[in-house]
Amino acid sequence: MDGSLTVQTGRRKTLKAPIGCVGIGLHSGQRVSLTLRPAPSGHGIVFRRTDLGLDLPARYDWVGDTRLCTALVMPGRPEVRVGTVEHVMAALSACGIDDVLIELNGPEVPIMDGSAAPFLFLIDCAGTVESLEARSRIEVLKTVRVQDGEGPGAAWAELSPNPTPGLEAQLAIDFAGTAIGRQTMATLVTENAFRALLADARTFTLAADIERLRAAGLALGGSLSNAVVVDGTTVLNPGGLRHSDEFVRHKLLDVVGDLAMAGAPLRGRFRGERSGHALNNRLLRALLADPAAWRWEQNDALALSVSQPALRETVAA
Repeated sequence: MDGSLTVQTGRRKTLKAPIGCVGIGLHSGQRVSLTLRPAPSGHGIVFRRTDLGLDLPARYDWVGDTRLCTALVMPGRPEVRVGTVEHVMAALSACGIDDVLIELNGPEVPIMDGSAAPFLFLIDCAGTVESLEARSRIEVLKTVRVQDGEGPGAAWAELSPNPTPGLEAQLAIDFAGTAIGRQTMATLVTENAFRALLADARTFTLAADIERLRAAGLALGGSLSNAVVVDGTTVLNPGGLRHSDEFVRHKLLDVVGDLAMAGAPLRGRFRGERSGHALNNRLLRALLADPAAWRWEQNDALALSVSQPALRETVAA
């Protein structure tokens, strides 16, 4: 586990300036324009459908669809949705950004190259700025586990207490008989670790599943330019893989994005076996539904210091 990097703490953060991109939705196949905009402290991360004039907060309890992506769906309005939010959410979370308005004129975040790297590029170009408000974290107090299936082949995910600050994550995936196979990875989720290990890992699919997915209205915008396609033991992309274990790296990237839907950084240890978007969301729901399983943890020293008028004036200057 990469534990040598500093965990982000301190003040809430937003962008210095708006920045945008245009791309194709992986599942919808629609051309979508996306803009990341600065937001005031306490705003949180909110997706705005500019074509509908409606907002969807990036929260676990607004996740209404987890078929091959994480999608926010307005309660009672299933047509008001934003799909494939996990990659941009992972990038924002890794960079410690708490407050941002994400505008888009369609039902899905552009897939770009299938990884989170293009969103890190946008964040780097826009720059970030801290507010005077201290960040609060959700501290996991006891182990919470969710599971799908029984026996050795069961898929599961759990969060447990972490004696050190930050989020540690460990994941195993298993696609027997394919170029993917069984892969495992563990890391302390810091900005540096995310950039170095996870950010450029692309989403992937099996060639045998593509026809079925498209018949179900999914993967309509998928191509070898935005996804790794595996046919048995062969990777079909002309350039091959970016990493020999790119598959588990991407699944761990998804975990970071899905857990960012908690609404605040997590202090805990995540472990998963064949976990995907559905289990990741179920895990957050189980954790936050149990008042004995978590508590708010705040940087009390920073909260006290920024409340002092003299320091406030210095920071503002």
